[in-house]
Amino acid sequence: MLLKDLQEQSRWLSRHAANVTSQCGEDGIIAKALSLLPERTSWCVEFGAWDGKFASNTCELILSQNYRAVLIEADPTKFRDLERQHGVSGRNVLINAIVGFSKSDSLDVLLSRCGIPKNFDLLSIDIDGNDYYAWEAVENYRPKLVVIEFNPTLANSAHFVQEKKSGITQGASPASLVELGRRKGYELIAVTSINLLFVASEYFAAFGIPDNSLALMRDDSDIPRIFVGYDGHVFLAQGERSGFISLPWHGLKLKEREVQRLPDRLQKYPDDYTPAERRSFRLKFGFKHPWRD
Repeated sequence: MLLKDLQEQSRWLSRHAANVTSQCGEDGIIAKALSLLPERTSWCVEFGAWDGKFASNTCELILSQNYRAVLIEADPTKFRDLERQHGVSGRNVLINAIVGFSKSDSLDVLLSRCGIPKNFDLLSIDIDGNDYYAWEAVENYRPKLVVIEFNPTLANSAHFVQEKKSGITQGASPASLVELGRRKGYELIAVTSINLLFVASEYFAAFGIPDNSLALMRDDSDIPRIFVGYDGHVFLAQGERSGFISLPWHGLKLKEREVQRLPDRLQKYPDDYTPAERRSFRLKFGFKHPWRD
């Protein structure tokens, strides 16, 4: 089978991408994935839920598919909006809390007060930082589908998880989350530009995905790359563009000239340094390396 054909067959769920309230096609993918499950509980969980509609992966299920939900939001202002959006019917459980990863604030602790089935249908995690640790801490519940945000500036080969600490907002690489999913008994079934979608391994065969390796499921050709020339010049590249990488959440660009460790006059292969340039290097950096004496 040609690589292109294998990729197309493995990514077939992505053809169902569509947004009602989701950001990157998750609504359509989730709907199709749920339709393949042999049984459903019609319960879903989302944190951080914001106002219950903006960038929501559960709002469409609640409003159109008669799902009941546990919706968790830490910000008090957004939580009031969440109450207005989903609190009127009395069918949903709304919680104003931070979902953490300790024995006192994990999702297990919060859900234990809600009467939700252990094998509820969908868990959506979007807390802009400790998503990895919040999912890792879930032990008493086994949702059939998990949607979790990853840091989209990281290539498929990168293994990165931010420090396990509240208040840090750096995120995790897709590769790290795929590894975590495997350890927890989940298989990757789809990737959007910001979310990974997993299914509990016992249902994976129903999806007919021949190869769910991250390299096939996600195109990372437009992900920023940083590399160094023999002369010490630091190159920044993003897809077909070069000379900068983007800081997408801040609307800024980081340019090559802003990250150079060596001044222009010392950007040479060390064996080509003149005696004056060697002295300049010693004065600036305080040691003899990298040339050979």
